[in-house]
Amino acid sequence: MNEQQALSRWRLVLGKDAEPALGISLDGADLAQDLALDWLYDRNEYGASRNVRVSRDRSGGMEGSNLTVPDWINQVHQLFPKRTIERIEKDALERYNIQEMVTNIDLLKRVQPSMTLLKAVLHTKHLMNQEVLAVARKLVKQMVEELMKKLARPIQSVFLGAKNRRRRSHLRIARNFDARTTIQRNLAHYNPQEKKLYVRTPHFFSRTRLLSERWKIIVVVDQSGSMVGSVIHAAVTAAIFFGIQCLRTHLILFDTSVVDLTDHASDPVEAMMKVQLGGGTNIALALSYAAELVESPRRTIVVLISDFYEGGPVENLLGVAHRLVESGVTLLGLAALDEQAEPIYDRDTAEKLAALGAHVGAMTPWELAEWVALKVL
Repeated sequence: MNEQQALSRWRLVLGKDAEPALGISLDGADLAQDLALDWLYDRNEYGASRNVRVSRDRSGGMEGSNLTVPDWINQVHQLFPKRTIERIEKDALERYNIQEMVTNIDLLKRVQPSMTLLKAVLHTKHLMNQEVLAVARKLVKQMVEELMKKLARPIQSVFLGAKNRRRRSHLRIARNFDARTTIQRNLAHYNPQEKKLYVRTPHFFSRTRLLSERWKIIVVVDQSGSMVGSVIHAAVTAAIFFGIQCLRTHLILFDTSVVDLTDHASDPVEAMMKVQLGGGTNIALALSYAAELVESPRRTIVVLISDFYEGGPVENLLGVAHRLVESGVTLLGLAALDEQAEPIYDRDTAEKLAALGAHVGAMTPWELAEWVALKVL
């Protein structure tokens, strides 16, 4: 740690009043951390004698003093390491009695389900007792059902299969309508006086089924705190993939260990409730586990959803990725999977993965579905 970093850390500990003495002001991530700490500590202490962080002359500004508890919880989990998060949560619950998210059943019953609330529940569910957790699970279920309704139809629509123009179908679906054959085979019913063609028998294309040669898609998700939005959308997307006949879907979550949730892939609520956000990151270990699931490399897609900040040696990650790509596996690295697709990630590692032949980017669930469909149909 250099002198500047040490001063910034002391400034975070002591508060804004210490800036003149330290000769330093905060910006960027340090400022964001300070505002998150202010929300909890500055507004809850009794005075300067109780906490050196209290400022006696705070000016107006964009401090975010109107943050809701769920907003604040989500910020804390994005800004701080796991050990610090645990201390902040302990102080919030035990020292300042900010318990809305983890003990107040009545509040949870009244609150309007939202993506912000869903993220906050996933961040704090380990602090909830069983009674509160049961109510929180219902909120998670409500939000998941809304996401499923929103995502299922557009994702499923791209997997209807490629048209087989050599086969006819008795299924009368508008998108499969065969206009050329219908016209040719109904010409006998053309009325020259009225200049109208009467269609007695419409014809439709069949669609190719790929049940005998299903592709395997292995969704590998980083469950670090900053990836919570992607975890949510990955669980829902995997559930939709799970119901698509041309795919065999696996769902894997990881931090420094790996959890195979394939048995719960069809139930995104259960999958999310098993998420343990935070901790370290071992992407190499997760990809190694995914490699063990590969049976037919050229019909396998591994979707790695991560910010690419590897906790172990990057060389190990690159080695596993190289072996996957060389074997014929299609490796897709996503720095974000949500409706905004605005990633924050380690560009250096991402570029090295791309150089090995992996496809790297950020996608919405719809874009992922279209990308996978182009590969498998």
